[in-house]
Amino acid sequence: MKKRSLFALKIAIIFSLVLSLLSGCGSPDVKDTYPLESVNKDGSSTSYVYRAANKNVPEVASELANQKEPEQISKQDSDRMFLVYKDEMINVQKDPKNPNDALIEVDSIQYVKNNYDSSFLQGYLTATLIGHLFDGLGSLGKYRGYSSADVYKPKTQYHIPTDNDKKLIPPMTVERKGLITRRGMNSDSSSDRVGSGGSIFSKGNTSKGTISRDKDSSKSSIFGSPKRSYSIPKTKSGFGKISRRGRR
Repeated sequence: MKKRSLFALKIAIIFSLVLSLLSGCGSPDVKDTYPLESVNKDGSSTSYVYRAANKNVPEVASELANQKEPEQISKQDSDRMFLVYKDEMINVQKDPKNPNDALIEVDSIQYVKNNYDSSFLQGYLTATLIGHLFDGLGSLGKYRGYSSADVYKPKTQYHIPTDNDKKLIPPMTVERKGLITRRGMNSDSSSDRVGSGGSIFSKGNTSKGTISRDKDSSKSSIFGSPKRSYSIPKTKSGFGKISRRGRR
């Protein structure tokens, strides 16, 4: 009986661990977790706003970062936090009309370039990243996020999502990194993998082998020259007699 109970306990622990691992994998599935509240799009310039009811800004930002690691995340703030990815920026902000809720604004990089005030973002993101987002062009708008869209308006206005808008919501992509290993190398050694040194064209382990001749001339190497013999070969000397045939 005790063995059965112990076995059941082990199964329960394993099952809970598997569930916890699965919950941390993949990308933030915002569109299936939170209701879509507003849409603003013009070609590749898109912005989708979702509502996280009864959740604060740091809680939502942490949840998204745990599901998909951002390239940069702003410091913890109760009013607003930014998560920057390769193809989009997420602006998590407190709803001023309903402080118990957080608004999740998913903006394409093109939307950021067309609308955001770059000087405003300097209070949250690094100057290097801001320069990358705006391609060094500086501010192209005065927008600061959906929560203040009535004051700092974007170039195109938000609208209530239609059924077609909901169907066309782009999924959030996941950055995946691969490793290329050279045949014949130990796969457990990370230093032998291509890409481990920060480049896909070189290995992390940059040590080179050398072939050297042994300084001790009494020893030979399979790569060295054959031994030379310095002793004079021994020869035999003798005397012979030559006689002609037919003579006695």
